[in-house]
Amino acid sequence: MKIVIASRNAKKIEELKRILEGIEINLLSINDFPELEEVEEDGLTFEENALKKARYVCQKTGLPAFSDDSGLEVEALGGKPGVRSARYAGERATDEDNIKKLLKDLEGVPLEKRNARFVCCIALVFPDGQEYIFWGYVKGKITESPRGNYGFGYDPVFIPEGFQKTFAEMEPHEKDKISHRREALNKLKDFLIKLGPPYKQNLL
Repeated sequence: MKIVIASRNAKKIEELKRILEGIEINLLSINDFPELEEVEEDGLTFEENALKKARYVCQKTGLPAFSDDSGLEVEALGGKPGVRSARYAGERATDEDNIKKLLKDLEGVPLEKRNARFVCCIALVFPDGQEYIFWGYVKGKITESPRGNYGFGYDPVFIPEGFQKTFAEMEPHEKDKISHRREALNKLKDFLIKLGPPYKQNLL
């Protein structure tokens, strides 16, 4: 069973492969197809972006493809950075740039009002046009300064509900158990395990 991950982000691909381990899928990524162009994430929602990337990769490779669009929604900022999480501090912003902007925007906001959630939307697209969407969420709070060296994105400033550590202070396998991406991927994983004809034959 071959499926293409519509991402070039090495850390994200590694995380996706870890979580999907154990099912009979040959996971490729767009790094295996260097001729593919970057897809501009200009959608207004996570779902629009995920579908746009997955559709493009599926069309160009002729293989089923899935893409996730994830982001952080902060209550005190009206849901920002949201769908612009990766570009919150600008189009070429680094993770560090985005974290600095987020913490600056939250200056003076007490911890009890720094509620946030990570959102993950996964779009799975088949060559015959069938499309499926899977969602995952994890609630938590934003710290006043970065902590930890694991993970990526906003992990150093996000403490998941029920924990004292940020995502970046957790070992990868520890984060995998509770992350928004885990919840969405579990739904995708269950779907793939239950796949019957004609898809299973087309994925071989």
